[in-house]
Amino acid sequence: MFEIQKAIISTLKKVREHRLLYERNEEAVKQHLIGEIFQALGWDWEDPKEVRPEERTEEGRADYALVLDGKVVAYLEAKNLSVNVLRSEKPLRQLAKYCFSQGVKYGILTNGIQWKIVKAFEENSTLEDRVLLKIDLFNEPIEKSSLKLSFLSKDKIASLEEYASQLKAFAWGFEMLRTKGYSRETLISYLTSTIKPSFFLLEHLNGNEIPQALYVYDSEWKVLPLIEKSMKGVLLSLLLYLAEKAEGKEKTELIEAYRHLRGVRLDREKILFLLKGLEKEKGIKIGIEI
Repeated sequence: MFEIQKAIISTLKKVREHRLLYERNEEAVKQHLIGEIFQALGWDWEDPKEVRPEERTEEGRADYALVLDGKVVAYLEAKNLSVNVLRSEKPLRQLAKYCFSQGVKYGILTNGIQWKIVKAFEENSTLEDRVLLKIDLFNEPIEKSSLKLSFLSKDKIASLEEYASQLKAFAWGFEMLRTKGYSRETLISYLTSTIKPSFFLLEHLNGNEIPQALYVYDSEWKVLPLIEKSMKGVLLSLLLYLAEKAEGKEKTELIEAYRHLRGVRLDREKILFLLKGLEKEKGIKIGIEI
């Protein structure tokens, strides 16, 4: 995903610096913008076995044909940056004709910044019904646009419709749960959770447990590396975490506390007392997996 994001950033930089060129020159859009993104997506832009320019169809010439295993999987139509491909119907309809005439499943319309991907044919549906993805590099977060563009990668495009459908269902479900009162943080925590059933909050511990992992709730649950698998290890690991976040005098005090406690013997009551004090003072919650 990093390579795709890097290509997006490069594309945006080029457009900011040379916008007038790309608004007037479609060839510059093809060579400078579209080509770089497809290279990042795993396509060899110079290999006619994968990318064929000026592909003839019964309805005219498509700017590019994307080829997998000798079969065209998508036609791509490029426009200069002055064409709003997210709103213009004429170029999308022409692209759909290219696809339909040759039995090509997917059409990609782009000006390098805006992208519209369509499924070429399906019974009892309008062209707009068959739009699978819309992407606007200037007006959406890079994480979103890079994920959607990744569906056009050489190793994923054969399942483009499936990926697009799953993303749509995911986004719909996420927003529906938001309307029911669940916070964004709660839903993301659900999706990325690592906490196991053998997890206990500090308030449920007696100090005799042997911890396998340490968690801290500090705006969200985070798993911290344990210095040693003991309750003293929990305390020392927590002090290091808090010291890394702190500044100035607070940072110095936490580091000194860590160095002092590391060299002294502590009973379980003392450790629990200190951990509960840190919870209260720092506004965090502590949990361990046993």
